[in-house]
Amino acid sequence: MRRLIENLEFILTVDGSDTVLSRASVVIENDRIRDIGPVAAVAARAGRDSFDEIIDGSRYGMIPGLIDSHVHLSETLSRAVFPDSLATRAWVFLWAKPFYANVSGDDEVIGATIGMAEMLRCGTTCFLDMGAQNDVRGVVKAIETIGMRGITGRHAADVRPEKVPDGWTEEMMRHHFFPNAKVALDALEATVRDYNGAAGGRIRCWVNIEGKEPCSLELHVGARALAEKLGVGSTYHLATSIEEAHVAERKFGKWPITRIGDAGGLGANLVIAHAVAVTEAEIQRMAKSGTKVAFCPATSVKLAKGATKIGKYPEMMAAGMLLGLGTDGVSAAGNLNLMRQIYLVAGMFKDCRMDTSLVGARKALRMATIEGAKVIGWDDEIGSIEIGKKADFVLFDLDHFEWTPYGDPLQAVVYSASPASIAQTWVDGKPLYRDGRVTTVDEKALRAEARRRAAEVVKRAGLSMEHTPVVTTTYD
Repeated sequence: MRRLIENLEFILTVDGSDTVLSRASVVIENDRIRDIGPVAAVAARAGRDSFDEIIDGSRYGMIPGLIDSHVHLSETLSRAVFPDSLATRAWVFLWAKPFYANVSGDDEVIGATIGMAEMLRCGTTCFLDMGAQNDVRGVVKAIETIGMRGITGRHAADVRPEKVPDGWTEEMMRHHFFPNAKVALDALEATVRDYNGAAGGRIRCWVNIEGKEPCSLELHVGARALAEKLGVGSTYHLATSIEEAHVAERKFGKWPITRIGDAGGLGANLVIAHAVAVTEAEIQRMAKSGTKVAFCPATSVKLAKGATKIGKYPEMMAAGMLLGLGTDGVSAAGNLNLMRQIYLVAGMFKDCRMDTSLVGARKALRMATIEGAKVIGWDDEIGSIEIGKKADFVLFDLDHFEWTPYGDPLQAVVYSASPASIAQTWVDGKPLYRDGRVTTVDEKALRAEARRRAAEVVKRAGLSMEHTPVVTTTYD
């Protein structure tokens, strides 16, 4: 299948030079970009008779598909269920765990599917999912069916709390907590061997663990080492809040990243989610080891993690670290709209430090595209609009009020546009979202099923905003 999208008003290629093309055309052959350039130049290289489809792009602007570097697809049925008065540890131990204790494998697949449909509507074409809590096979099948590109895995932890919080079930703990790190790592290795490279390579599987207090030092260090042996990556939560850092200091005499680093656990195939509570020395240590970070701005805002108060993300960038952007999950951040994260990161450090040179539009878009691709080790195929790369991209409707009028397309994408003006989202040379619908699933039926299942999960879990525990001593 050869397609030509011609007369595009602009293309933000996000290549090495951040090239911006005006009045441009793109040639797509099956799943890859085969040509790109000014309309006349592309027309001269390929006759119109050679195309199976010619698309008029005169009212469109193109950017690379967005890459979500940290998401919990299994969380999607919990949208707007948890109160917004929770700090990170209470959110996890008193609300998220009871929620997951009542999510079945079928619930998880429906939640993951409706989450991916949302992502496509928001311009996301690839993601790093923390992994299935129950049904890895079902989630992998859902990714394959909907057509997205993504990395998933299997949830794993190995340290049960001494005092089990209300809402946790023995069934959940048997499934989520392995007896020790060796048993967990054996299961994770089997998962990678079963699913890595599925859907013709569109799906990858990593050695993912929960991280933090529910995981032993052996599991943290072993997960990255196993991933290196298998030629894949590893990701987990770490240094997610100042409370977590203080707990680690009390129990182990070290902040979280120092503890992992001292044990040899940092490395270029590790993506740390959040990394809010870090020291200058830890930044240099992560940078030297090649460790990456997935920053989730909206989660920090909602859960008061402190990215603008104690976060050192501009310092990480200055040290040469690679940072991607993540939506986290619909309860942690509110939705799976990566464009919201782009907007936030472009401006939040400008404001809190009163320095207009920090981050900005260019860097924010790169974090969600080519730098996100580097974070997840997929930049050889995705993250920019370049010849030979996969045809993963987003088309904006420039007749939309968000674009009427506009000057600089980069500024407009970051500060003015939202998913409301996304016209199409393509993955692997296929339009998965266009004409106002996701083309690979029945969204109406899916939404009805998601609403029914979400209500049942919340009822089983006994979660209610009328009774809101906001303080926890779990793992203290």
